[in-house]
Amino acid sequence: MAWTTDEAQALLGEVFAPWVQALALRVSAIEETGARFVLPGNPELSRGGGAGGGVVCGQAIGAAADTCSVVALSALNGAFRPCTTVDMTTHFLRPLPDGEAEITVTALSNGRRMATTRVDVRGLVDGAPGKLSASATCAFAYLDL
Repeated sequence: MAWTTDEAQALLGEVFAPWVQALALRVSAIEETGARFVLPGNPELSRGGGAGGGVVCGQAIGAAADTCSVVALSALNGAFRPCTTVDMTTHFLRPLPDGEAEITVTALSNGRRMATTRVDVRGLVDGAPGKLSASATCAFAYLDL
């Protein structure tokens, strides 16, 4: 049974390191094949250009993609399953401007031992997703066998 957004949001505060929690990710929707999140604007995640002119650094995008994947898989599984990232390929297509971003996670496979997700990251422009800034494919091994 899939989780509610509140249950998925609670997981972010329960099992992740404090620096991951500092990303302040918000669960905006749980869907049949994944979930949607918002990465709020945070000048501490940005580089270059000074106030209002920077872009979100790649390390923050990668951490958000990995974290959102684990939360989305947990929501789909109806429980947190301890797992480890075994592979992550990230493509940075264009700079992600300072400000809120939408992160969409789609579970490509979710088996007994392994799971794979696709993650799309888009800046939010007037509340609507803009052009694709980054895309990641993440593979996880479940540790609870």
